[in-house]
Amino acid sequence: MIYLISAISLGFLILVHEYGHFVAARIAGIPIAVFSVGFGPAVFKWNRGETEYRLSAVPFGGFVLPALEDEEAYFAIPVSKRILMSIGGPLANVLLPVLVFFCMNLFSGNISLYSLAVAPFVDTLNAMAAIVGSLGAVAAHPDQVSGMVGIVAFGGAFLAQGFAAFAGFVMFLSLNLAIFNMLPFPFLDGGKIILSLLEKVHPRLQRLHAPLSVAGLVCLLGLLVYTTYQDIGRLIA
Repeated sequence: MIYLISAISLGFLILVHEYGHFVAARIAGIPIAVFSVGFGPAVFKWNRGETEYRLSAVPFGGFVLPALEDEEAYFAIPVSKRILMSIGGPLANVLLPVLVFFCMNLFSGNISLYSLAVAPFVDTLNAMAAIVGSLGAVAAHPDQVSGMVGIVAFGGAFLAQGFAAFAGFVMFLSLNLAIFNMLPFPFLDGGKIILSLLEKVHPRLQRLHAPLSVAGLVCLLGLLVYTTYQDIGRLIA
């Protein structure tokens, strides 16, 4: 049961990420065709305005599908609006720990202007700085990188220690998700932002989007396979 709760929490963080993209797209005026809670076949769906909302069969994460006919329609969207949509997901994952820190201070009785309006942001930024500072060590020891299987296992271990430990793990994971997606790597949000900015240098650089995104996706799938293999090896060792 604890591993199921851990897996659901991971799915929730991914959903928060996609909802951030959705809200940012709406703010930017980018039409959204589908917003799905979960993946796979739709179990239940309804329309509101131009958007179809779905509850899908695999209840982990979700996705946002812009209402665009082709690649030309995508590039017709101003670069600033596309960047705003890309930032929305990581920003949502950053704001979630801010909200959790706020609630922890509130319910613990630590009520002051600083603890409620300033400290949650300071604590979140400090946690992000620690994660960014550890990226060098992670790159130096790729055999210690964990994928989804390892994350669920770690989450189960933290949940066994109590709610406070698990809440800390979820906040840490949310910030990791934000930072990972902002890396300047094709297919990730950071890579999309870089590619969009390159269009400002020269419009012909639009041609880089498709091949680099495909290459980035292949590399990410390879990383997923590698980390899953590593996680399973550690679990059965």
